[in-house]
Amino acid sequence: MLKRKEFILGAACGLLVAAGATAGGVISWPGAHAEVAGASGLLRPSAGGGLAFAPPQGAPLSFADIFTQVSPAVVQLNVESTVERPSGGRMQIPGLPGFGFQMPEPDADAEPQTQRGAGSGFFVSADGFIVTNNHVVANATEITVTLADGRELPARLVGRDQDTDLAVVKVDGGDFPFVTFEEQAQPRVGDWVIAVGNPFGLGGTATAGIVSATAREYPSPDNPYTDFLQIDAAINTGNSGGPTFDIYGRVIGVNSAILSPSGGSVGIGFAIPATIAKTITDQLIRGETIARGYLGAQIGTVSTDEQRGALGLPDGIEGASIEVLTPGAPAEQAGLREGDVVVAIDGKAVDTSTALTRAVGAVRPGQTMRLELFREGRRQTVNVRAGTRPADINAVLEEQSASPGASGQSGIEKGETVLGMTVGPISSALRERYGLSAGEGGVLITAVEARSPASREGAVAGILIERVNYVRVNSVAEFKAAVEAARAAGRPSVLLAVRAPTGQEGRIIVPFAAPE
Repeated sequence: MLKRKEFILGAACGLLVAAGATAGGVISWPGAHAEVAGASGLLRPSAGGGLAFAPPQGAPLSFADIFTQVSPAVVQLNVESTVERPSGGRMQIPGLPGFGFQMPEPDADAEPQTQRGAGSGFFVSADGFIVTNNHVVANATEITVTLADGRELPARLVGRDQDTDLAVVKVDGGDFPFVTFEEQAQPRVGDWVIAVGNPFGLGGTATAGIVSATAREYPSPDNPYTDFLQIDAAINTGNSGGPTFDIYGRVIGVNSAILSPSGGSVGIGFAIPATIAKTITDQLIRGETIARGYLGAQIGTVSTDEQRGALGLPDGIEGASIEVLTPGAPAEQAGLREGDVVVAIDGKAVDTSTALTRAVGAVRPGQTMRLELFREGRRQTVNVRAGTRPADINAVLEEQSASPGASGQSGIEKGETVLGMTVGPISSALRERYGLSAGEGGVLITAVEARSPASREGAVAGILIERVNYVRVNSVAEFKAAVEAARAAGRPSVLLAVRAPTGQEGRIIVPFAAPE
């Protein structure tokens, strides 16, 4: 009872003290001044003196000054080009072997189709040289450049390089604003970048982001010589060929491609680094042809234990496998064989097909390359005199794929079951059923045993087997002999080079024994 009275007495004293303090202005209670509750007049926000929301060290307060200084050098390219009308022939329906429809033959007297496109570019000299992407101006019949000040000027193609997706065009005149490539300071992951271009024809658009990755391989066979900068600044249709700037306004890349399931920007863009772009475009401006070393082979990567086992390679060996030799090319002339695995060139290790492509491309045509390789499990050295890489390597590959292959089939050979697969010669009826051309050799899988090793590895009816451990097979007898040779050599499996009914090429590794 005493404690309760003491509490009441203390509370009363406290209230008296608080009341006196309030009356004297010592304490100001919330809501005591009603006029503060409703704001009126001009509001003047202030960032205050705190550092909690201040930009981190190195971050710009704005990109406006940079954009104002560099944007006059960025231009829009409007391009007209002709495209071939689709040729006649049978159109195969993917995934449905034997089903398709006949395409009508084009009218020989019809005018070629014209298409219009747009991209970006930027001046690299005061006398009118403009850098852009190869895919922006390829097959162009007319190029018009729209400057930042609205002027439109006709342009001509100076040169282009398909393998790096770079091109140079030129407009007549002088005293154009221009920017330069930065070759010394290498961008780092996390550094700020600004992409400037003309997405969807919206000229002078700037987007900002960071470097997401460096030395990135873009998943496309069209750019084998480029380690891209990956950036998350928005890049969309029309940005191609525009510059990527750092926060000092230096060109560190040329916007080239995006990775997107929708076709629009999802923050994964790729820019050609300045170190590559300047070297190539300087050569194009001088009127030089971009010449690269050439081996003349389709190649693959060997990196798994299953591949090493099938090819009889030592543990841990990685390299580039020779898949198909181009007839008459330097590789064939030097004695390389399909199935060789290249592990070094001129003393420099090669661990992937990309590494071999770039190493060969860096060699001058006519120069001798020393290739260290494994053949039938044994290491050896082969000297190859580099040729000149064709300007359109894809055309060479298409011609090679379309050329008739050797056929060792007798016409009366019957199918046999090997490794759980029933394989047989390719009859006319089977060619029609699976959409195979007359020039395609090999043996055809017509059935696969359920739960067999081949079935588990993805073998299905309709797949064409072209090679066994890189040995070409054109009959059931040759197929059986190649499989037995691998078994006799103590290999745990065989590597089959195959072609699906859709035309897609691949490899299947089939073990001799099913896993326990």
